[in-house]
Amino acid sequence: MDGVIGREPTWWDGIRPYFEKAPIAAFFLGVSSGFPYAMIGATLTSRLAQDGIDKKTITAFTLGFLVYNLKPFWAWAVDGVRLPLIGALGQRVSWLIFAGILVMAAVANLALVDPKASIGATVVAAVLVGFAGATFDIVIDAYRIETLKPYQLGVGSGMTQYGWRIGSVAAGALALVLAARIGWAGAYLACALFALPAMITGLVMGEPERHRDPAAKRGVSEVVGSIVGPFLEFFRRQGALIVLVFILIHKIGDTLGQIVLRLLLNDLSFTNDEIALYDVGIGFWAYLIGIFVGGALYARMGMKRSVLLSLILMAVSNASFALLAGAGHSVAGLAGAIGFENFASGIGGVTVIAYFSALTNLRYTAAQYALISAAASVVGRLLTATTAGALVERFGYVNFYWLTTIVAMPGVLLFWWMIRSGLVDRSIGDAGTRDDAADGDEATEHR
Repeated sequence: MDGVIGREPTWWDGIRPYFEKAPIAAFFLGVSSGFPYAMIGATLTSRLAQDGIDKKTITAFTLGFLVYNLKPFWAWAVDGVRLPLIGALGQRVSWLIFAGILVMAAVANLALVDPKASIGATVVAAVLVGFAGATFDIVIDAYRIETLKPYQLGVGSGMTQYGWRIGSVAAGALALVLAARIGWAGAYLACALFALPAMITGLVMGEPERHRDPAAKRGVSEVVGSIVGPFLEFFRRQGALIVLVFILIHKIGDTLGQIVLRLLLNDLSFTNDEIALYDVGIGFWAYLIGIFVGGALYARMGMKRSVLLSLILMAVSNASFALLAGAGHSVAGLAGAIGFENFASGIGGVTVIAYFSALTNLRYTAAQYALISAAASVVGRLLTATTAGALVERFGYVNFYWLTTIVAMPGVLLFWWMIRSGLVDRSIGDAGTRDDAADGDEATEHR
């Protein structure tokens, strides 16, 4: 069973992993994972706006984010290509160092370009940061999964999210503060140092105990095998297509609801101060609390029950916005809806990410998790880009949010069926069952 063998897990069993070495390491990995995203997000938008670049041109920089969705196309290299010289440090550690240097170089390049002199060069520099950041993410995710033991996956996912939030917010804030004093070039160069926590973590922790090198590549056929092997291994599992459907649809309702949230608050006449206090302030802390609770629930309740509970909570959170839309301008309603939604999202982010991590095979951790994480966001992004606004105009906010609640239910029901049919257990890769530190213990049973 999940947790402690021989007795019913206690709440201390759910909290204890937060104080263990591997989940703490996951926090520092998350710090470095979050900062490249901030460099080409709001931070770059502020820089371009202050340089007098027009709004239409600024939107072109979304290309930098698109690269993150394409990472499955080169993630296989992180698993199968051994780097010269530094490869002696181990496959994962050497790639952490290489990808970290790549990110630092890309951010430095973005620091040195002048948007007013060449907007094209700035676009290329932003895309390079996106590529380097996505590569860093691939390595960090693989290192995290292989460092954590199966029972630590939930807490480790939570600690990574804590780190991601802190790294992205801290890098963005530092860039703004330094830009006002030493200019944008110096600010970006300073923020490049945020790559160091993950690199140092790899050097201190060393190669993950659970890492398994794929077979050596000696010819073209072996290289081709390393590219398609991760996908073939996943889709040969019983019920793999059903699992993929769950990955694709599980977050559609939540994504649809969030994309129009600020429009709802504006149309309900909430002031900027109220939005800042409740949506940003209370929402931020509720999310952090949800992350902590999600990690504890995963360790206490087991994977299956905690994931199912989080899916239900995320679906219900959409209904809270339908109630808010019906109530109108209600500060209490806003606080309740924002707090509950972020709390549920924090729990779900931990438990679902832990489940996705457990789906990977330790021979192909980087490639398979890159595929899963990209698939988890692609349908929601396509739908929100093409339908959310039109649905609000046609049905109104109240009916729209009830609709998003209904849209979320297929994911809940599908996962419930997967539990009842035993498919969840059969679909898990050895990342969710194999504990090398336990000297070859049998696969963990997920309740």
